[in-house]
Amino acid sequence: MPIYCRACAKTRPEPGQNCPGSQTPTKGINLSLKYEANETLPTLIALCAGLQGVVLALAPILVVVVVTSRAGGQSQEYLTWAVFASLIIAGLLTALQGTRLPRLGAGHIMIMGTTPNFVAVSVLALTEGGPSLLASLVVVASLFYLALANWLPHLRRVITPVVSGTVLILLALTIVPLSFDRIQEVAESAPAAAGPVTALVTLAVIIGMVLRGSGPWRLWSPLIGIGAGCLTAVLFGIYEINGLDDSPWVGIGIPEGLTLDLTPGVSFWALLPVFLVVTLVGGVKNIGDNVAIQQASRRQSRVTDFRLVQGSLNTNGVGILLSGLAGTPPTTVYSSTSVALASMTGVAARRVGYIIGAGLVFLAFFPKLAALLVTIPSPVMGSYLVLAIGLLFMEGVRTVIQDGLDIRKVVVVGVSVSVGVGIEQQTIFADMIVGAWGGLLDNGLLMGALTAVVMSQFVELTGAQRTYRLQTTLEDSSLPRIDEFVTGLAAKLNWNEASTLRLRSAAEETLLGLTTENRNESDESPRRLIIAARPDSGFIELEFMAVFDEENLQDRLAHLSQESEGVSEGEIPLRLLRHYASSVQHQRYYGLDIVTVRVNGASG
Repeated sequence: MPIYCRACAKTRPEPGQNCPGSQTPTKGINLSLKYEANETLPTLIALCAGLQGVVLALAPILVVVVVTSRAGGQSQEYLTWAVFASLIIAGLLTALQGTRLPRLGAGHIMIMGTTPNFVAVSVLALTEGGPSLLASLVVVASLFYLALANWLPHLRRVITPVVSGTVLILLALTIVPLSFDRIQEVAESAPAAAGPVTALVTLAVIIGMVLRGSGPWRLWSPLIGIGAGCLTAVLFGIYEINGLDDSPWVGIGIPEGLTLDLTPGVSFWALLPVFLVVTLVGGVKNIGDNVAIQQASRRQSRVTDFRLVQGSLNTNGVGILLSGLAGTPPTTVYSSTSVALASMTGVAARRVGYIIGAGLVFLAFFPKLAALLVTIPSPVMGSYLVLAIGLLFMEGVRTVIQDGLDIRKVVVVGVSVSVGVGIEQQTIFADMIVGAWGGLLDNGLLMGALTAVVMSQFVELTGAQRTYRLQTTLEDSSLPRIDEFVTGLAAKLNWNEASTLRLRSAAEETLLGLTTENRNESDESPRRLIIAARPDSGFIELEFMAVFDEENLQDRLAHLSQESEGVSEGEIPLRLLRHYASSVQHQRYYGLDIVTVRVNGASG
């Protein structure tokens, strides 16, 4: 019987030789990071980093609020309130993200603010029914988002990258005409070229700084471009500052009639599915945001702690709920700003998040700032919206092609976009169906997204791939059933003996790795284990789903190579699993662990 090395699970080397697994890796170390998330730092450094975080967060928060308010045709009174409420909510939630409360908080610096993802649908809601309609839609969307943190593991195969990308593309195409309408909104006495030239200057400055700028200049490019556009508007005489002197320096402006619409009409039901889809897409995107900040906040690269991801998603849901109650655009996390702060300052300590939150709350009590922003000409805001829509469109394209592009994806996306855009330009169902359902089915975003979901599921269900399932308990005694299950699957695929043995070994080591920590649990009732096997060309994907709340399996695989001695018996199967499987992925959620093992094979 071969003797295995306790450092790497390979055959033990000859005496006097060093095992490669006992060497400490040096790759993936972020030497520029001075303070990790849970480390303490001097107060002065925390204040300096926090001030930079406030500066970075202020620009996108104000720009998104102003663009949404102006494009939605709202008054200065509403904008004043929206800026105040958005800063308050962003500050409170940024501080909350830095905590590690049960099911709340990311435990990292996660700067919150009004999200660009909801600009298009928020503008549509404000245009159709004002702040009351927006408030009602955002509150319902927040409840959906809060449930999303628990649903997300089960929706992974429904809301695919193709579906998410199609929704983003349709959203961008729907709002494009509105942005160009804003470019033409100038006084009748103004020169004919005033609107287009002002918009062109704004867009040129922003694009130039984004393409050629770096660091903080790129982050500040929207505000600098808006400033250049305002200067151009002054030269054309279309910049009006009426009402600026009447606004107080300090105070709170609460608009009249800001209530939840408890009697939703056609506009509510027509926009609600779109809000829910955008919320779902945003939730999927926020998972990537959390992964990014976790990696940026560590010196040594480690796998993602999905319990913190779920805590962050819950905090995002609270932010959206508070935004709905306030009648403002939804507030979620700014991943790029958070990562940029950690990269530029070398400080990722979550204590900085408390300082950023306090700074945003402090700035909320200055209405003069909102009064200044409301004077920005419509062509300037319209040109910024053009850029935002373009980026949103390309984000949709990137999402679609991230896993490759084949004829099936091309057909799904092409037909879905065509259906959505076509229905948006016509009145079809409203003439056939009386009431709210007619208007609902005439919503291009909804019908395009629904088309993408139906076609994607058709491809999934009718494809050559078939999912085989086994339900058992998470204990060693389940091994014979699991072995019989995977052996039969290999026989159906006509795999050779070596491939079958590799598949059986991978399944066995995965089970042993999961049950090792479970032996220490005081709960005597066995945990439920569901195994889903998905054969494909040349490999089988085994997905183990269990209720488990212990150390991340993939994290252990990544760090076992740093240990040269003292490896417990339970860790040996994990090392062996790394040699049997071509890939091992572990996603840990509250109440659910998903371990995905991919094993390559060949026919006999």
